Amino acid sequence: MKNIVCFGEVLWDVFPTHKKIGGAPLNVALRLQSLGNQVYIISKIGDDANGRKIVFHVIENHLNTENLQIDNTFKTGDVQVTLNDKGSASYVIEFPRAWDYIELTEATKTATKNADAFIFGSLVTRNSTSKNTLYALLKLAKYKIFDVNLRAPFYTTEVLNHLMLQADFIKFNDDEIMEISRNNNFNSEILEENIKFITEHTNTKSICVTKGSQGAILYYNNTFYYNSGYAIQVVDTVGAGDSFLATLINKLLNQDNPQEAIDFACAVGALVAGSEGANPVISKEDILKFINSKDIFCDE
Repeated sequence: MKNIVCFGEVLWDVFPTHKKIGGAPLNVALRLQSLGNQVYIISKIGDDANGRKIVFHVIENHLNTENLQIDNTFKTGDVQVTLNDKGSASYVIEFPRAWDYIELTEATKTATKNADAFIFGSLVTRNSTSKNTLYALLKLAKYKIFDVNLRAPFYTTEVLNHLMLQADFIKFNDDEIMEISRNNNFNSEILEENIKFITEHTNTKSICVTKGSQGAILYYNNTFYYNSGYAIQVVDTVGAGDSFLATLINKLLNQDNPQEAIDFACAVGALVAGSEGANPVISKEDILKFINSKDIFCDE
């Protein structure tokens, strides 16, 4: 069991017909907790009904709530989610919301110092209060995992470069790494070349790039590992990348074989995409049964 801190937005994903609790850091935290870790979420909610429901959900799932701050001015976060006919999501992220004002406290500093890993994203930097808190905590963290999450217009190349320089591990999707590389004057259509560029540009030795239904590439200990994906009927893609990251990090922190780690993570991501909402309950037995049901998985 590892002690892990997830920092950033907690919110409601509001679909046309229903809403679900989400936010990438909370999705990652919930999956990591379900995999047997002790996870602490650092975020902020509003003093409202939506915030109270999130607190109940977090407690119900055994996450540490000590650093789930409450804001008396701003509302709990919400995102309007639209799904296309393939289940891919687009988002309208409301601003400002409580999670834009996460405060630096002695409790957040202590949790970060004591964690085996500190996971953060880029969206939380859209407002100076939360951004400054993140920057301060990054100075205290032992092992920093950057979950790139480009949501226009809430990022700049300058901020992304700063965060990449702080990170020990970076997770992108394929569009994100291509865009960031181009913005840093590197142009190649080959993912491996972009990964190598980012490692040299940021001195980050571990990088993973997801490719949607086509699986993922992991660069770890100077070696590339591949998974070509698992076929599944997509319901919605919300949270699939978050569960992928949580599963991958859980395996790598426990020093499992990197190929096994990326295979397992791709299976979990597929199972989430084949379910409604970001945090469906998935057992280890479900994952193994799913992997074993596939004729081919993954090696390139």
